[in-house]
Amino acid sequence: MSEITVTLSRRQVDRPAPESTRALRGLQELPEGAPALIARVCDGSDAACARRLFDLGFAPGARVEKVRHAPFGGPAVYRVADYEIALRPAQARTILVETLPADPPSTGSTGSVGSAADTYATRSVAA
Repeated sequence: MSEITVTLSRRQVDRPAPESTRALRGLQELPEGAPALIARVCDGSDAACARRLFDLGFAPGARVEKVRHAPFGGPAVYRVADYEIALRPAQARTILVETLPADPPSTGSTGSVGSAADTYATRSVAA
């Protein structure tokens, strides 16, 4: 068996760090747009689910962000490993994360925040 299979068969994959210094919470509790690091995968789930989540990129140490969620407790979309994936709340609950400080908005070469579309709209209004 591979090392990943053996690790996942224990139904818990941890990111190596002292537990006492981290405040962990379920992925489903993450607010939209807030970045986090995955600390533990498969907390209380079966080995097949653990392997699937791991294969999708939900691995300890990976950066994750909640993009949006469906109303009435439906699935949520998470960005992990440069793509977006939807998870049911029960699946997201098995992934424990530690929140990170929010990233500052990126600035362009002029130092102002905004996109090319914003610049175009500003120019067409001023003309």
